[in-house]
Amino acid sequence: MLEKKGDIILGGLFSLHDMVMEPSLSFTSSPPSEQCTRFNLRTFRWMQTMIFAIEEINRDGKLLPNITLGYRIYDSCSTPHHALKAAMELVGSERSSGVEGKTRSEGTCRGTVPAVIGDGGSTQSLVVARFLGVFHVPQVSYFSSCACLSDKKDFPAFLRTMPSDFFQVDALVQLVKHFGWTWVGVIAGDDAYGLGGANIFVNEVRKLGVCVALHEVIPKNRAQTKISSIVSKIRSSGARVILVFAVEQDAAALFGEALRQGLTGIQWLASEAWSTAAVLSTPRKQHHILQGSMGFAIRRAHIPGLQDFLLRLHPSSHDALSDPFLIPFWEEVFQCSLAARIEGQEQEIEGKPPCSGAEELRSVRNIYSDVSQLRISYNVYKAVYAFVHALKAMRICVKENAPFPLQACADPDNIEPWQLLHYIKYVRYLNSFGDETKFDENGDPAAMYDLVNWQLTQDGEMEFVTIGKFDETTTGGKQKLQIQEHMIVWNGNQTKIPLSVCSSICPPGTRKAIRPNFPICCYDCVVCTAGWISNQTDAIECVECLPEFWSNVERTACIPKQVEFLSYSSTIGIALMAISIIGSLCTCAVAFVFSFHRVTPIVRANNSELSFLLLFSLTLCFLCSLTFIGRPSEWSCMLRHTAFGITSVLCMSCILGKTIVVLMAFKATLPNMNVIKWFGPAQQKAIVAFCTLIQVIICTVWLVVAPPTPRQVMPRKSIVVILLCDKGSPVAFSLVLGYIGLLACICLVLAFLARKLPDNFNEARLITFSMLLFCAVWIAFVPAYISSPGKYSTVTEVFAILASSYGLLGCIFAPKCYVILLKPEKNTWKHLMSRAATGKF
Repeated sequence: MLEKKGDIILGGLFSLHDMVMEPSLSFTSSPPSEQCTRFNLRTFRWMQTMIFAIEEINRDGKLLPNITLGYRIYDSCSTPHHALKAAMELVGSERSSGVEGKTRSEGTCRGTVPAVIGDGGSTQSLVVARFLGVFHVPQVSYFSSCACLSDKKDFPAFLRTMPSDFFQVDALVQLVKHFGWTWVGVIAGDDAYGLGGANIFVNEVRKLGVCVALHEVIPKNRAQTKISSIVSKIRSSGARVILVFAVEQDAAALFGEALRQGLTGIQWLASEAWSTAAVLSTPRKQHHILQGSMGFAIRRAHIPGLQDFLLRLHPSSHDALSDPFLIPFWEEVFQCSLAARIEGQEQEIEGKPPCSGAEELRSVRNIYSDVSQLRISYNVYKAVYAFVHALKAMRICVKENAPFPLQACADPDNIEPWQLLHYIKYVRYLNSFGDETKFDENGDPAAMYDLVNWQLTQDGEMEFVTIGKFDETTTGGKQKLQIQEHMIVWNGNQTKIPLSVCSSICPPGTRKAIRPNFPICCYDCVVCTAGWISNQTDAIECVECLPEFWSNVERTACIPKQVEFLSYSSTIGIALMAISIIGSLCTCAVAFVFSFHRVTPIVRANNSELSFLLLFSLTLCFLCSLTFIGRPSEWSCMLRHTAFGITSVLCMSCILGKTIVVLMAFKATLPNMNVIKWFGPAQQKAIVAFCTLIQVIICTVWLVVAPPTPRQVMPRKSIVVILLCDKGSPVAFSLVLGYIGLLACICLVLAFLARKLPDNFNEARLITFSMLLFCAVWIAFVPAYISSPGKYSTVTEVFAILASSYGLLGCIFAPKCYVILLKPEKNTWKHLMSRAATGKF
């Protein structure tokens, strides 16, 4: 305990040691007392700041005139039971808490201090606050940030100059959201501060759709096996951003193991407990691991005169035996044994040589004397002044404005802690630095943080660069978090924001597909199905295009579908058009040959009039196929099927007439058979006209009742809009084709019956071959037409027309042209009428 007497004593709790050495219990003798180890220079600076503030107030004399403040400070050794023990000693004395010299009233139980500054750790403060809350002794903490301490039902006398972790977590969540990290790890210290803050962070980031890659706890015993396992899990998690919500001692153990395992490439996010910790930034061997680390730190300030006050300490100017903290402090700074020098010993104690006595604090540079990052020290400073301003308000109370029952003011010479607690809750003052100090209904101050970035200087030192700020009190639509991104240096001395996602960002044209048994942030990017698009990154689903539109190649936009029809400019259209024209020219050529040789026996013997009519109809058949090529229109749709139906029937009628004439001509040679007179030229023309008229009637009714019209076919799973001619009436279309088929079958049967008549040149045989080919083509056409997609159904129909037309032309007229042009000696009546056993000419 470090004590200085005064009229009013202010209690203080500081974790001047980081660990407690547990004694060995033999159960044969009384156990020795526990010994605190690992002296903390940073906490010692905080304690000295409290003493500095008290002495500053005493020198000033304006706030508390004629009153001298004293202090009683205990070391809580970073453990709850030591903190509780110290708190009990602070409030459990039999002396009065009022002005020095006054005795306590009879029957009262009041301690020596009316208020306590501390403790630093949230875990220690939880225990102390429960105890002090019973007696309503105000406690103002300078470093306890656990959000749980804001509960006034459990901790009615607890206040703090340190913002609650709830606000720090809010700042960290906004930071993660700002940089678009969706796959982060969380490492927590095994105490109220680490566990509470980490749990709040995990719950809040999950509301934003962020996934937690791992959530581990650093044990307080710093077990090597457990910490090694944590580092291994960080490496295997794939997370590039890791939040360490722990005190600096726990963080140091984690980073030491990360250094040993060579873990690099991690962007560390720091909680305020270690965001400016010199114990982590000083060892140069850790610089390549921690460079670029980022975290929030409470606002800092420069306290004039503090550095000189800190450097005043020296064993020669103090009674080392009465100051229990000076000896371990001096030995920690200079790594020598001050106790050996005081006792006049020459030998080493615990491996440390005796101090020379010539050591000067100004000659060393360490965290104790570094006043460039006065953050927690500033909180201590504000806590002392908050207590003093409450005392001032209590002493200037007037009865008319008294806050207590019966308009009573507190007795300034006999301070009751519960009365002082009332005044501290309503403290509101502006200090010499221009900062306002006040507490909300939960005893918390306004939350304002600096966003610091760990950057290496040119001389290899780590520097905490302020790159932004977070102000919870911001209003008027302004952002609470403000960042100067151009000033940031990321881990690995990079200037590009690190990407920390379980899965890469899905570009436009793809959608997210969740992986089974993985968090929601882990997904695969699946390309949108044809006809579906996504025009933004990380799309959850694709959007289907309208029927007349189709997706582009990138699947990012809907574009009009390609119009598909059998065009004249397409390769197939050009080929079919050429075949059609060639066919019509060949037919015309045959007609010219027949016309030129019309007096020859072959032309005259095969009914020249029907032959010319047949050639005319074949020419129309070839040309009508052209109506199937080109963009479908009203007239082309009506023309193509009706023209084909009528010209085809005209062909079949001519062939039917020729077949009947051939068959009847041979029948007429029998005795008493005079049927040839019924099949003269007039009757043949009548047969052709009658058969054709039936088809004309069918087509006319078709055009009147339900004519063929252009139609767009828009398949959902196709990139094209198919332009077709709708048949209009399926019945009429079936009748047209069926009637053609009927005439073809009749012609085939009659020609088949006359195929063996004994002439050197029997035309019935040629008609039989042509009809067989004609029927084969159109029988094959039906399944091919049904199964052909889009414009290829039209191609199939045109091909059938041309194939059947070429078949008729070739089978019927090619042999005749062969004889006329190449075998004129056979083009005689003698040869034509002679009987040959072989039936050949």
